[in-house]
Amino acid sequence: MAKQKAHAAQKESTATGKPAKRKPAKRSESAKTKSKQKLSKADYKAEMERLQLELVKMQEWVKHAGLKVVVIFEGRDAAGKGGVIKRIHDCLNPRGCRIVALGKPTEREQTQWYFQRYVAHLPAAGEIVLFDRSWYNRAGVERVMGFCTHAEYTEFIRTCPEFEHMLQRSGIILVKYWFSVSDEEQERRFQDRISDPTKRWKLSPMDLEARARWVEYSKAKDDMFAMTDTTRSPWYVVDADDKKRARLNCINHLLSLIPYKDLTPEPIVLPERQVAIDYERPPLESQTFIPEPF
Repeated sequence: MAKQKAHAAQKESTATGKPAKRKPAKRSESAKTKSKQKLSKADYKAEMERLQLELVKMQEWVKHAGLKVVVIFEGRDAAGKGGVIKRIHDCLNPRGCRIVALGKPTEREQTQWYFQRYVAHLPAAGEIVLFDRSWYNRAGVERVMGFCTHAEYTEFIRTCPEFEHMLQRSGIILVKYWFSVSDEEQERRFQDRISDPTKRWKLSPMDLEARARWVEYSKAKDDMFAMTDTTRSPWYVVDADDKKRARLNCINHLLSLIPYKDLTPEPIVLPERQVAIDYERPPLESQTFIPEPF
């Protein structure tokens, strides 16, 4: 029955030329109750280590099978996107997994096809690309702050599903996450950033301006979902009020979307080090060592 509904939705999309809409999934009472349970540090650490080991296996399979993976992380400021990206990237080989966080477009980029500067960062075979914000900037900050015209926004929101379908037809696995955080929790995290000098850089003038336009951002997000949460390329929403639980849930879900086989090699045995027969180290006094105040 589920397959028939999905086929019907795709058929409707083809017939009308518009992306098929998806009904939002309802959260069960058990899920809501579970989200309130405190996750101990020990349990979090154990689960994170287990999931990161699976991420390593997944990356080996991506490389072996020549897969091309794009994961988009979007959401409100202070929703915890960066924390999840860090936990994914830290345990993977950086030669095959990279983070893309593009800044303000240059004057030259502003004259290009909108998607062009993102296309340059798409993966080759065997690569994983994590987009810390993405082409959806046009649906959010650019629209709300007036950085694009209404015509440019309309063109984007109309062609975005087509662009993503084109990527998928070319063999790219595209996963889109939206991190949802409550107003109260976002406020708490903002205050934490203000009081902590090591986190203050995370609070930009744009973040402050966004607070004054909260309603506009909310409407922009709703419009974005209405047009781009499609059967082919759905948005997956992460309840991010609990950072640790959000990290575990997101990584676990990502692993479920990319079937992989365990290609763990045999344990590595270090060969014997070459014996220094005709080599003598230079005296330590001939080298410049850094000071050691600790």
